[in-house]
Amino acid sequence: MNRRSALRILAGGAGCFLPRAFAARSDQQEEFTLRSETRLVLVDVSVQDGQRNYVTGLSKENFVLSEDGRPQTITIFDNEDLPVTVGILVDESRSMGPKRDDVLQAATELISESNPLDEVFVLNFNDIVTAGLPPDKLFSSDIMELQSALYRGFPQGRTALYDAVAAGLRQLKLGRQNRKTLVLISDGGDNASEHTRHDAVDLVENSFATIYTVGLYDADDPDSKPGILTHLAHISGGEAYFPENPPETIPICRRIAKEIRSRYTLGYRPEAGSGKERVRHLRIQVNAPGREHLRVRARESYRL
Repeated sequence: MNRRSALRILAGGAGCFLPRAFAARSDQQEEFTLRSETRLVLVDVSVQDGQRNYVTGLSKENFVLSEDGRPQTITIFDNEDLPVTVGILVDESRSMGPKRDDVLQAATELISESNPLDEVFVLNFNDIVTAGLPPDKLFSSDIMELQSALYRGFPQGRTALYDAVAAGLRQLKLGRQNRKTLVLISDGGDNASEHTRHDAVDLVENSFATIYTVGLYDADDPDSKPGILTHLAHISGGEAYFPENPPETIPICRRIAKEIRSRYTLGYRPEAGSGKERVRHLRIQVNAPGREHLRVRARESYRL
């Protein structure tokens, strides 16, 4: 049952090292626990067919995962609708005023289609980044409380997009769920952040969150920079959307919520590093007899 039918509430993830014990199932469906000192990489994967429908019901044997060209043994596999830690970043700059009702309705749809066990937070941003939830509350699963968080902002000022990404990634780290996601909705390029574009990209490359972006750009807006939204989504294994008009954000947010709930999680133990930080490249392939033209989307690299 989704949150719409329960009148309650949001929200895939990316690769990550487990910060604590992670419960999973073996091939015999026995539960086991990996101790927190065991290093794992978790990669959340979306699979679509030729009609862009999400493909569910695949098994571990359908996937091949390689790191830097070397096949890896998949030791964790989950194809269930697991809860997620989700941050919704909503642009509240002055230019968002005419689009605001559609954007907030779309964000509410995203929330209403979530797993009831998701933990969600809202950050509104213009010249500064502001938490939508009360100061004493980092996350919520209450639809009324999250709706209030969405509407707490007011369209004014400029766009501190990079600061919002940095703040969102920081708060994701405080979440309990291993799957972590940001959904970023904006109508312009950054013109107010203390962080730079390089800072934002670096933070995303060093995080294990999946980022979905929705860009509502006016054709004559000199501040529009859709490339950054595409880049942030791509490097994190998410997707960027650019609706032609604000009402289109509503079905887009429904689709994002559905993808988040349809993703697979693959886990493996990487080889020990040299002690120096470096980028490791991932490749995931899927082969399902009887199913053609399957498309995989996931994080393609991480830093170790």
